[in-house]
Amino acid sequence: MIRLEEILDKVEKHHPGDKLDLIRRAYIFSAKEHKGQVRASGEPYLTHPLEVANLLAEMKMDAVTVGVGLLHDVVEDTLTTLDKIEELFGPEVAHIVDGVTKISQIQFTSKEEKQAENFRKMLLAMTDDIRVIMVKFADRLHNMRTLAYLPSERRQAIARETLEIYAPLANRLGMGKIRGELEDLAFSYLDAKAHEELKDLVEKNRKKHEAFLAEVTGMVQQKMREHGIPCFTQSRIKRLYSIHLKLKKQRIAIDQVYDLLALRLITDSVKNCYAALGVIHNTWRPVPGRIKDFIAMPRPNMYQSLHTSVIAGGQPFEVQIRTAEMHQIAEEGIAAHWKYKDGKLVADDREDQRVSWLRHLVELQQEMKDPADFLSTLKIDLYPAEVYTFTPKGKVITLPRDATPVDFAYAIHTEVGHTCVGAKINSRMTPLRTKLRNGDIVEIITQSGHKPSRDWLSFVKTSRARNKIRHWLTEQESEKAIELGRKMVEKEARGRQARRHSAGIRLEQNRGFALGDRLREGLGEADYCPAGSGRGEGSGTRRRVEDHIGRQTCFRIGNRRKTSGERF
Repeated sequence: MIRLEEILDKVEKHHPGDKLDLIRRAYIFSAKEHKGQVRASGEPYLTHPLEVANLLAEMKMDAVTVGVGLLHDVVEDTLTTLDKIEELFGPEVAHIVDGVTKISQIQFTSKEEKQAENFRKMLLAMTDDIRVIMVKFADRLHNMRTLAYLPSERRQAIARETLEIYAPLANRLGMGKIRGELEDLAFSYLDAKAHEELKDLVEKNRKKHEAFLAEVTGMVQQKMREHGIPCFTQSRIKRLYSIHLKLKKQRIAIDQVYDLLALRLITDSVKNCYAALGVIHNTWRPVPGRIKDFIAMPRPNMYQSLHTSVIAGGQPFEVQIRTAEMHQIAEEGIAAHWKYKDGKLVADDREDQRVSWLRHLVELQQEMKDPADFLSTLKIDLYPAEVYTFTPKGKVITLPRDATPVDFAYAIHTEVGHTCVGAKINSRMTPLRTKLRNGDIVEIITQSGHKPSRDWLSFVKTSRARNKIRHWLTEQESEKAIELGRKMVEKEARGRQARRHSAGIRLEQNRGFALGDRLREGLGEADYCPAGSGRGEGSGTRRRVEDHIGRQTCFRIGNRRKTSGERF
């Protein structure tokens, strides 16, 4: 079991003068609350929070985050309340513990609607404080290392969740080291047979491969010294899960995997990265189409490196060249750079793109109501396969594989996307559904007043384009529905008014006939004269009619008073 003093030493090394006392108090409290609890392995439960805290210290996290690592299970697994945590350790610690607890309660294997809601909860917790996901990564990594002690069904569920959610999320945040271990551990449980077969195949050739890597490493170091390029070298055999994916996708044999073996050169400057690439190509013949410049065009997770594949003695291998800072970012991702701001540890400006990606997902989930759309969009964002394209002025636009000019247009600006009517790729007019390739120079042709087409949804690839098109279409449908409703209301109102007018005419006619009959009875036929007949138009007749009507009205009122008792 890891010792507390080892954790404190690591925190002190990376954050001199930080709150080590908080970590000590968190350890004592955690030991007290978890006393008597054991893990499935039979070990005391305290081993788990200690290992999580140690992983966080290795990530160079601050004392608050390491303290949360020690406390992250006390609210969920003991009778301790969040209020108690806040009372003893402050609101900052309590806030992160609360976020980790909420993520721990999420189940990602549920139905689509519930799964989408769970993703939303996790994203909100992460964007509120990115340290929440750091603690969760450490927690998941240690749980995966000890997964063998759980029942088979439980192992499968946790491994699948890890492979589908946590490993891609770690990759998207640039945490290559954690991603790699999570993937390999999950692979060993989800496809044990394929894992063992591949492991045996790699182990069978391990000694030969290690001898080859040692030989080319020596040659590289000598060549770099001759050219005055300072460098540190590492070598590796490709991870099992990465090999498995490549064999499955490309349907090739293991000896056809060009990057099965790799050599990594870490030098002191970008200038020397390119100089080292020239030395490598002068030493061994490069494989055509295998040179990638991720320094000039970083991946969306901010990964930077030069990649090339060369052949030495019939054996292909990959060479990765980067600076020390690039290497740190490639391994640790968003955890690589932190700074204090307003007394709080946050990711520095270089990590803004990763954090902004999370914020983009949160905004996306607020706008998208359909769970299936949200989940499919999330998968596109979690598993990016990049295509690097250029504007006519040379700006790099990174898009997912098979993206189209419409995706490119929306990546520039929403209005450019909405008003897009055509595109030139490498100075040639092409259809809007054309798939873009690496290096394409794309010019978008717009027309004022043009609007998006529903057909675009059938071929756009980016979540941004899809979301903006749907949003516009929804607004248009809403406006049409409002206009249609207004017209229907006006039509109904006119119909009612016409019917009321017609009914009024019939009522007046009926009243007129009845009154005429009564007048004839009261005045006599000779004295009764309807208007316009030319008879009875003298003032005497008019007075007699008015007197008769008055008497009839009084008679009706008198009768109502007698029968109903109403007061007037």
